[in-house]
Amino acid sequence: MSANTHSSAATAPAVTLTIAGSEATGGAGAQADLKTFQELGVYGITALTCIVSFDPKDSWNHRFVPVDPQVIANQLEAITTAYDLDTVKIGMLGTPATIDVVAKALQAQDWKNLVLDPVLICKGQEPGAALDTDQALKAQILPLATFVTPNHFESMSLSGMDSIETVEDLKEAARRIHEASGAVVLAKGGVRMEGDDAVDVFYDGETMEVLRAPKVGDVAVSGAGCTLAAAITAELGKGATPLEAAKTAKAFVTEGIRNRVSSNAPFDALWQGKAGQGPAL
Repeated sequence: MSANTHSSAATAPAVTLTIAGSEATGGAGAQADLKTFQELGVYGITALTCIVSFDPKDSWNHRFVPVDPQVIANQLEAITTAYDLDTVKIGMLGTPATIDVVAKALQAQDWKNLVLDPVLICKGQEPGAALDTDQALKAQILPLATFVTPNHFESMSLSGMDSIETVEDLKEAARRIHEASGAVVLAKGGVRMEGDDAVDVFYDGETMEVLRAPKVGDVAVSGAGCTLAAAITAELGKGATPLEAAKTAKAFVTEGIRNRVSSNAPFDALWQGKAGQGPAL
């Protein structure tokens, strides 16, 4: 039965796309995005941009292999032909060539929701290549975004601020990023700011709201940033307002951190499963 006749629009799930890298241990990247989409009731699709596999023999640093740009273009051609999409999340792109091909594909149609998780540095790349990638991302992808979710470091980079130490600093960063990009901003303080709460700042040009949740430990958990942006994407795809999406996503991630998954790697991974039902290990 064809997809067009299978079910009515009223019962079909929203379809959301993530353009992101594969992270071999499953904690972050496209794996985290797809699990989040499924958990939040949207139909998830991915176009892979790169393969990241941590190296246990080298302090678990990144091993990074980009997907050929033509292969990325082929994936996006198939996806956008098969589905009438209006919601996409952009995760790790990794190289200027990847950014160029993704930007061209994104510009080929209008997007209601384009959520950018602005990955601005990748360990394992030479500084020159990383800098070129960061500059290409800011120039070609950021202007297309409707919602951007920078972490502490990325908020400093995108805002031009030398430090972000207080909630007021984070508010100023969110203002600057919005003014520069026009996108809704959720600037993440996370565990890197002092205090008992993990603090994020939402700003859409009119509404400034501080979102707080008690910190769950004081060490970053793999996949938290990917999952937050993916949850926002899923909620926007279902019709939530940006602020509603941000609040739902923060609650989802907080619960996922609470139910984190441990392994032989020196970091834990966020669990995207049912709230309150951690994995049986």
